[in-house]
Amino acid sequence: MTKPQIWVAAFLFLFIVLFLIQKATKTQEPEKDFSQMGSGMMQQESNENLTGAELMSSFGCLNCHGTNLEGSAMGPALANLKQYWSRDNLINYLRNPNSFMSQKRFQEYREKYPNMLMPAYGNKDVKDLGKIADYLLGR
Repeated sequence: MTKPQIWVAAFLFLFIVLFLIQKATKTQEPEKDFSQMGSGMMQQESNENLTGAELMSSFGCLNCHGTNLEGSAMGPALANLKQYWSRDNLINYLRNPNSFMSQKRFQEYREKYPNMLMPAYGNKDVKDLGKIADYLLGR
């Protein structure tokens, strides 16, 4: 055997040994449950009976706006929204917040909450967003 053949054989042997060690020491990852994937209709049906407050909790709104919606370091308080919003405008804002960012009030929010973005909920059912808007405007 020539020297290059010895080197190739050594690397091949080392690769096989490392591969076998990796297989022997690999921990089994839990299987992911994909049974709910693509079940948007099921999600919408289950939200039918939820109130606006419950929908806000399930959408994660309380994480940024606080448990009592009094605001936090991550997002503004959601009080007195009637003076700024109609029901339709609030639903449109929830669906696409970036389209409202040129308004003065939102520029102030951008300065007060740097690096924080309001997520768009355009993928949520409009009826659910309507429940949230009704809840917020009725507070």
